[in-house]
Amino acid sequence: MTTEIFHEHRGLLVGVAYRILGSAADAEDVAQEAWLRWSGVEHESVADPKAYLIRVTSRLAIDRLRWAQSRRESYVGPWLPEPIVTTPDVAERAELSDSVELALLVVLERLSPLERAVFVLREAFDLPFSEIAEVIGRSEAATRQLARRAREHVQEGRPRFDADRVRRREITERFINAATSGDLEGLMALLSDGVTLVGDGGGKARAPLRVLVGQAKVGRFLTSAASPSDIHKFMGSIGVEEYAELTFEVASVNGGPAAVISTAGRVVTVISLVVVDGRIDTIYLIANPEKMAHLHPAS
Repeated sequence: MTTEIFHEHRGLLVGVAYRILGSAADAEDVAQEAWLRWSGVEHESVADPKAYLIRVTSRLAIDRLRWAQSRRESYVGPWLPEPIVTTPDVAERAELSDSVELALLVVLERLSPLERAVFVLREAFDLPFSEIAEVIGRSEAATRQLARRAREHVQEGRPRFDADRVRRREITERFINAATSGDLEGLMALLSDGVTLVGDGGGKARAPLRVLVGQAKVGRFLTSAASPSDIHKFMGSIGVEEYAELTFEVASVNGGPAAVISTAGRVVTVISLVVVDGRIDTIYLIANPEKMAHLHPAS
């Protein structure tokens, strides 16, 4: 019975931890630690197992986030959240998919661990402030203040999406075609004047070490990265010694369409686009092999 209760809520717990941490691997570790805590407790004394498990998981995630943030200070280049594949049924549930959007998770990185936890528990999971206050060990009034501050930060930094998923998928497909064919003119037509590219290679794969801004810089990087010579360099950087053909697909990643690039049976890059006024405003390019390990190419 103990195991059944935990596994009934395991998906929820991983979801809570992932939104707080932005890392699928860390979220799995937190869920495992929550299981150890759960297996060692007197279950007869737990009136609401679900609430107990969310409380334990959230506290563990907050502690891990504090540790992770100190490590990210020495990260090579920009740090982006670890992408996760979302199934069509999840993607159709706006309230769930929107809370794992890469663009939102990037903004959440600016919050303190407590602000982030409060925002996630309130906005994504609609927990009452009384329960969230118990999770973080603050008064309900202080918790409401944290929630207000977190919402303000998110509203200031969150990009404005004005394209539905069908439109974003179409633009993602056009983006892939233009970049891989070396069609600089077609690529430029898709990019906004002030387009931004944020790349995360973690020092282990080819990606810009600084944020690129503007059509010219972003366009040059994308077309050069897709050239045969640069593909060969990229293969070497991710440990593929012999040339293997790259495959491109559009998949549902973090609740929205994204370009997923694979080779030799593994995913090597995920590119997520923020579309505003029909043009690409922000490009998130994730190529760190450690963040790709849990992803699998489409069959």
